[in-house]
Amino acid sequence: MEEILKKFTDYLSLEKKYSSHTILAYQKDIESFGVFLKKEFDLNNYIEVNYSVVRSWIVYLSDNNIENTSINRKISSLKSFYKFLLKTKQVEQSPLSKHKALKSAKKVQIPFSEKELDAVLNMLQFPEGFEGVRDRLIIDLFYSTGIRRSELINLKVQNVDLYSKTIKVIGKRNKERIIPMLENLIYQVEKYNIERQRLNALVDDEYFFLMLKGVKLNDSFVYKIINHYFSNVSEKVKKSPHVLRHTFATHLLNNGADINSVKELLGHSSLAATQVYTHSSLEQLKSIYQNAHPRNRK
Repeated sequence: MEEILKKFTDYLSLEKKYSSHTILAYQKDIESFGVFLKKEFDLNNYIEVNYSVVRSWIVYLSDNNIENTSINRKISSLKSFYKFLLKTKQVEQSPLSKHKALKSAKKVQIPFSEKELDAVLNMLQFPEGFEGVRDRLIIDLFYSTGIRRSELINLKVQNVDLYSKTIKVIGKRNKERIIPMLENLIYQVEKYNIERQRLNALVDDEYFFLMLKGVKLNDSFVYKIINHYFSNVSEKVKKSPHVLRHTFATHLLNNGADINSVKELLGHSSLAATQVYTHSSLEQLKSIYQNAHPRNRK
C-alpha cells in the first residue's frame, strides 16, 4: 500500500506539479482511508475496494462528526487517487465513478472592512525594529496583492523587484504571475530591507521574509501574526491570511475592478473561482442599482 501511494505522490509532484502542501493533504487523506480498510475490512490493498466500502468510510467519518465539506475533500483526494490507478491500469474501474458529493452549507467568508484595514495599518502601533516592520509589511502585502499564505512564505528575494515595482509569485502548480506593487508598499519593502540587513544571521537568505533568527517563516507563524493584529480591531470570528486575500478581492470588486483582472491578480485558473468573492459586493451593487435605475428615482 505504501509503494502505490508513493507512486501517486510522485505523480502529483512531477507531472501535476502540485505544491508539497497539497500533496501532503492528499497523502494524509488516502493514508487514513488505508487505515480504515485494514481495521474495518481487513484489506491490505486499494485495488479490491468497491463503492460499498467507500460508502462505509463516509458513514464512519460522519459518525465521528466530520463535516460534509471535509468529507467531500477527502473523497476528492480518493477520486484523484483512483483516477491515477485507472491511468496506470491498476484498476479497471474507479469505485467512485458514480459518487455524488455530499450537500454542505456554503460558509460565507466575511472580509475585513476598509475601516478595519485602516485601523491596523495606520493606527496600530507596531513594535520597533525588524519584527514590527516585517509584521506590518506582511499585512500590507496580503492586502495589497492578494497573495496566498504559501506564496508569501516562499517569496524569494530575487522576485521582489523595486525597479519594476513588481513581485513575481510562484502559485499553485508552479504557475508564475507578476503582481504590481503600490507606492506605499514599495516604501514598506525598502524599510524592511534595511532592517533585514541588520539581522545577526541570514540562514535562509534566499527567502524574502525571515524570522528574527534568520530562518524561513512557517504557516502557523504567519497565521498568528494576522490573528494577533486583527484581534485588536475586529470582532470577526475568523482572522486569517485567507480572509485578507478575500478582502483584497472584495475591495477591488467593490471599487469597480474588472473581475477578469482580479482573476489574474489572484492567480485563479478559472473565472468560477474568482466569482466566489462577488457575493460580498451584492450590498454595494444593490445600492448602485437603486440609485442609478430610472424607475427608482423620485
